[in-house]
Amino acid sequence: MSGALLQSLAAAAVLSSAAQASPDSRTAPPDGRQGYWWYQAPEPESTADEEPLPKPRIPPMAELASWTPPRIRKLIEDQRDYAATVLTVEAVADFWRLEDFARRKARAFAGLTQIAMLQHPELNAKSANPMVGDARAQLAAQKDSIRNAYLRAKSNEFALVMFSRVSCGYCRVQWPIIQRFQDETGWQVTRIDLDERPEAGSRFGVEVTPTTMVIRRSSRQRMIVATGVEAYPTLAQMTYQAVRLLRGDIRPEQFMTGPGEDAGFFDALGNGPVGASSAGRDATISETGMGGDAP
Repeated sequence: MSGALLQSLAAAAVLSSAAQASPDSRTAPPDGRQGYWWYQAPEPESTADEEPLPKPRIPPMAELASWTPPRIRKLIEDQRDYAATVLTVEAVADFWRLEDFARRKARAFAGLTQIAMLQHPELNAKSANPMVGDARAQLAAQKDSIRNAYLRAKSNEFALVMFSRVSCGYCRVQWPIIQRFQDETGWQVTRIDLDERPEAGSRFGVEVTPTTMVIRRSSRQRMIVATGVEAYPTLAQMTYQAVRLLRGDIRPEQFMTGPGEDAGFFDALGNGPVGASSAGRDATISETGMGGDAP
């Protein structure tokens, strides 16, 4: 028998063995090739129909009233899916009965909330943030007075630096706002042109112009308070908060506490610690990621 014939018979035997092999015994070759020509048949697609969606059990309303909101929400979702599947009037009506129950339960909660706010005004934001126009104007004026007085008192301790470039059109918009801050608070303000002093950008980690930064004199403390053009009220508020943080008057968790809000409704720590960090240690400059050389 010739060598060619022997090779043909051997190849036929291999093909026959691969064809008779069970799908579980057909493994992909080491190089990851898969498919018919590598003796691996594709897995048959499942043709089994999905099981019919079971009808949710809707308990009597007296029992439903004792359920927790997540459990009620799950029942509503199940009933919605069931109604959308069977598309019968009664199934759809049951869904909307459950929705009506949830609506009435939410309204009952809202009513009890109003009573609780009246009996416990310390839990009500209206005690610290009146909604009436004249009262809000009076509150805003009071906050401005507290903030400006605080910033003026720290004018010898801090300064404001704006990093800019000659080619930066937005810088020309921001600089008059910085100058207004100087007029209002008596702070020293400085403008550093990164085109003239490129090393300053690397030194202070500034890439975007305009960037406005608070620095503490005779200290390595600093903090960015604006990136891009910022309106004066926001700039003043951010500077106020930054100074209080740098001086240790507030913790990082209290950074959104506005003027006159200490220990009040909007003070995150006004009623005690709210996290592990505020419960266990004092605020430090290293926590806020601030430091470095002064310009």
